[in-house]
Amino acid sequence: MITADELNKVSGVRHAFFTRRGGVSEGAYASLNCGYGSGDDPERVRANRARAAQKLGLAGSALATAYQTHSAAVAVVDGTWSPEDAPRADGLVTGTPGIAIGVLSADCVPVLFADPAAGVIGAAHAGWRGARAGILEATVDAMTGLGARAADIVAGIGPSIGQGSYEVGPEFHAEFVTENPENQDFFAPGESGARYLFDLPGYVGRRLSALALAAVEALPVDSCADEERFFSYRRAARRGEKAYGRGLSAIVLDAGAGPRPGGAGVPPCPT
Repeated sequence: MITADELNKVSGVRHAFFTRRGGVSEGAYASLNCGYGSGDDPERVRANRARAAQKLGLAGSALATAYQTHSAAVAVVDGTWSPEDAPRADGLVTGTPGIAIGVLSADCVPVLFADPAAGVIGAAHAGWRGARAGILEATVDAMTGLGARAADIVAGIGPSIGQGSYEVGPEFHAEFVTENPENQDFFAPGESGARYLFDLPGYVGRRLSALALAAVEALPVDSCADEERFFSYRRAARRGEKAYGRGLSAIVLDAGAGPRPGGAGVPPCPT
């Protein structure tokens, strides 16, 4: 597991960007695959999620993840659910201590948020579609709906595909630059003149910076290039492999955590 220094400074919060190491899955899913939708044996996924939760000091049943659809939908969490009942969302927020909220990724950008004054946390899954659609902004908005303030929120950008590994076509480039000419900053020439290398975590970072948060930290890790530690959709696709695991990024409020005196928070929701 990897952590972000800025989130480590936040009291009353634990978090982790888990690597693929330390699980029970085999083959393409080896070894800490935490995605029920991956095609892996559900019992092995359940065991992996329990191991990850244990690293955060929790039981496996205390971990909540959504059915992700590359959208800007956010769910407010006050309890956990079975895999078949997971909400369709790419962002989760909570003010309830003891529940780990998490996102799953295999090249997309996981972002974890915390407002220590309000006792509110969030997690977002930001692929290029979700980031463009506004999942980052929607997650922060949902946190403020629970009493957080943008100026008090700390964000950590986890392992995701690096620019050197992410080649895209001219149509992709044209869409982004037409939408905002400043998006040209996130493109470099590809191997051929007709293709480009896209900086997805850089794009996510700029959108977060526009929200005037307390701090934003990006971990300099390329999930596609680092096969030993991370799952990667794009790496699997290049090899013609249909199966790949999903890595977990999760955050939890410690039991007893909540709004601090003078904070803008609201009382924790009942579990």
